[in-house]
Amino acid sequence: MIYLFWISAALLGYTFLGYQFVIRALTGCRRRPDAAACCHPERAAVLIVAHNEESRIRARVENLRAAGLDLDIAVCSDGSTDGTATLARCAGARVFEFPNRRGKAACLSEVIPLLDAGIIVLADARQRFTAQTIPHLVRHFADPAIGAVSGILRIGKAGTSAGAGVNFYWKMETAIRQCESDFDSCVGCTGAVYAIRRALFRPIAPDTILDDVVIPMQIALTGHRVIYDSEAEAFDPQPLDPGAEALRKARTLAGNFQMLLRHPAWLLPWRNRLAFQLISHKYLRLAGPLLLLCALGSSAWLWHMPLYRACLGAQILLYLLAAVGLALPRLRPRLFSIPAGFVFLNFMTLRGLARFFLGPRGGAWNNTLRARGSRQAVCN
Repeated sequence: MIYLFWISAALLGYTFLGYQFVIRALTGCRRRPDAAACCHPERAAVLIVAHNEESRIRARVENLRAAGLDLDIAVCSDGSTDGTATLARCAGARVFEFPNRRGKAACLSEVIPLLDAGIIVLADARQRFTAQTIPHLVRHFADPAIGAVSGILRIGKAGTSAGAGVNFYWKMETAIRQCESDFDSCVGCTGAVYAIRRALFRPIAPDTILDDVVIPMQIALTGHRVIYDSEAEAFDPQPLDPGAEALRKARTLAGNFQMLLRHPAWLLPWRNRLAFQLISHKYLRLAGPLLLLCALGSSAWLWHMPLYRACLGAQILLYLLAAVGLALPRLRPRLFSIPAGFVFLNFMTLRGLARFFLGPRGGAWNNTLRARGSRQAVCN
C-alpha cells in the first residue's frame, strides 16, 4: 500500500504539474525561430464544416474576408436542413453540400483533397478571427519544415467557480503547448484555429473524434513540425461554464481513449518522436481518476501511520473545497475554484470513458456521397 500510494501520488503530481516543468526544462531558453520574411509562401484556403449554422455563417465568411488575403473560403454544409449553404453562397464562399450528416472527420477527408490551395486553414462557424489571425498562421509555412500551425482560442471569463478553475487549467494547457512547440512540436492543435499543408494531409477514419489531434500527429509522423502561435487568435463568444465545458470535455476525453486504442504504435518512441509528449500530455491524464482513487484508498488503509493520516486529511480537504466550489458556483476564489476545476476535469474523464464505450458513434453513412462545389450565390 505504501508503494501504491507513492506511485499514484508521483504520477498525479507529474501529470498535472510536473510535466509542465519538465517540458520547460527541455525547452530551456531556446526560442522558436521567427517566420521567414516571405509571409505568404502559398495560396491559402479556409474550410469550415457547418451544420445548421444559418444564423452566423454569413457573418463568419465576412469575418474571414477581413484578413485581406486572396483566400478561397469553402463551407462544407454537413447535412444542413436550413439555409446554411444558401447564405454561405451569398457571402461568396465556395460551398460543398452533403444531403446527409456525416460528421466533421468524414467531411474533412473528402473536401480537403478537392481544394487546390497549398495551405488549408481549418475553422469553425462560431468563433471569430482577427484580421491578423490567418496571416500569422500561414507565414510559418515559408519554412518547409513546418507542417501544421495551431492558433489560440480565447474564451470569455467563466462565471462559476468550477469554470474559473477550468480556465486556470486551460491557461496551463496553453503554456504547455507553447513549450512543446519550442522544443519540437505540440501534441495536437486548437480545432477552431489551425492550418496544415494540404500535401501532407491524409484522410482519417470517418468516426474520428479528435481530428485536431489525429491530423497534426499524422503530419508530425512525416517528420514535419507542428508549432503553436499565440498571436493567431480565435475568439469564442461563449463563456467558459461547466455546462458547455462538460460536453466539450467529455467529447475530447472520449477522443483520447479512441486515439489510444486506435493508434497504439504512437506510444513507441522509435515509431513516434513525440511519444514522450503524447504520453505525458494526453494519455497519463486518462489515468487521473484511477490514480486519485488509489491514492485515497491506500492512504485510508495506512491511516494508522501519522504521515499517511495527514495525506488522507489533505485529500479530504481537497474534495471538501471542491464540493464547496461546485455547490456554490458564484464562489470564485482560487481556494475553491482550482480544486473544483481539478475534480470537475477528472470526473469528465470518467464521462469521456463512458461516452467512448457506451455513447453514440460518429461515422460515415452507408452510401458514399460526392461533394458538390459551387461559387454561385443564390440570394433571396
